[in-house]
Amino acid sequence: MLHDLLKKPLHDYKMICFDVGDTLMTIPAARIILHDYLLARSLRRDPEQLERQFTSSFRLFYYDRPAERVDKVTPESDRAFWVRVYDHILRSLELHRELSADDVHRCCHELYDIFTAADSYELFADVQPCLQELQARGFRLGVVSNFAPTLRGILQAKGILHYFDPVIVSTEVGLEKPDPAIFRLALERSGLRADDILYIGDHDRNDIWAPAQAGIDALKIIRYDFHSGEGIRSLGELIGQG
Repeated sequence: MLHDLLKKPLHDYKMICFDVGDTLMTIPAARIILHDYLLARSLRRDPEQLERQFTSSFRLFYYDRPAERVDKVTPESDRAFWVRVYDHILRSLELHRELSADDVHRCCHELYDIFTAADSYELFADVQPCLQELQARGFRLGVVSNFAPTLRGILQAKGILHYFDPVIVSTEVGLEKPDPAIFRLALERSGLRADDILYIGDHDRNDIWAPAQAGIDALKIIRYDFHSGEGIRSLGELIGQG
């Protein structure tokens, strides 16, 4: 039950802030996108192999990676991180045997552009109804996300950007989760106290531990089978519909 996961009743918060990736939206066809990208270059791999490698690499580099100290987050550093992920995927698929080093490098950058474009993303089905209802109930809504500079455009394309103020994007502000400073910035821009805000996300360190260091209560959303721990499984639970 929701009340068992929160430190106080939901209506006692003034603002609800959200992570974005795997909280509000996802790339549902990542395997297909990668498969078609490779096939267009006459590189054939089994779709199930692509799925396994994509998922395992994403978990290795993002979900399960130890926290790293990053002095300054930039669009370039974000691209470099994900290019390393895609390079790992392509090499694990042994594509370096069929492509030159320059071709692998170019493919990694092209995949970054594809996977940070609005067309690759879909909102989870519970997002629009939840945001609309929370706003109707008088909650302020915000975003704190580690994401490429394309995030605002993606949120606009999906029809939900107007719900959020502030929108804190790592590559715009030079900070990224799990650095608690990004949440302190959210407090500053919202003009609220830490105990006025509830943060919702899917990542244990980035979205639960980090906001807590800034005094912000956090709630985990469990979108996938590999997510562990306690949390809600739908944003509908916030509004009594799940």
